[in-house]
Amino acid sequence: MECATCREALSARLDAEQEPVPAAWTDEHLAQCPACQQWQARATALTRALRVRPATATPDLVGPVLETAVLPAPSRGWWARAALGAVAVAQLTLGMAEVLGVDQGMPDMAGSAHLFNESTAWNLALGLGMLWAALRTRAASGMLPLLGGFLLVLGAFSVHDLLDGTATLGRVASHGLLVVGMGLLYAVHRGHADDRSPTPGRGDALPSSTADTATAADDSTIRPSGRPSGGRPPLRPAGHHRAA
Repeated sequence: MECATCREALSARLDAEQEPVPAAWTDEHLAQCPACQQWQARATALTRALRVRPATATPDLVGPVLETAVLPAPSRGWWARAALGAVAVAQLTLGMAEVLGVDQGMPDMAGSAHLFNESTAWNLALGLGMLWAALRTRAASGMLPLLGGFLLVLGAFSVHDLLDGTATLGRVASHGLLVVGMGLLYAVHRGHADDRSPTPGRGDALPSSTADTATAADDSTIRPSGRPSGGRPPLRPAGHHRAA
């Protein structure tokens, strides 16, 4: 066996490839050829240097990162949330009182049973909504137009019923819980309107630069038709030439 053939076989062995000659022939030549032995030693060292690099020391960045980290903002408006929760519980109690048949100052009339059920459902629903807004402050913005519109219409009807004598002052006064709840909902909404804490799974959890990059990546997503969603033509390799 020539040295060139032996070294070719050794090179294939180092790369875990198929050797051009039987391994026994290579080993027999290698045992008798000092030049190929030296070549194998140099090739083994070079291959190891290319594949395995020594671990380099890295600076400890824990301290600087912790020093520049932004602490989470303290909880704001906790008193408004607590008060809103209390009003919600009171509203739920009022609704349960209606369910249990406690007199609420409503005169008997035709169809009053269904109106009573509607009133009970509204009281319980509004109480649950305010309780949820006290626990999840983002829901306060959704409750504001609902409760505000309800109070606006209810106020007009309450004045009419008081003048007409179809509702007692105590019954109308029970709606004061909703008025207080409306004010507390607004306070909770304003107290957390500037809360920019990220929501998991949403784009606001990314920094602005990352979000811009993600938006750009979304705009350039290739559709099944082969064109990006942004309307631009697909990118082509610079070295591609069409045949004449």
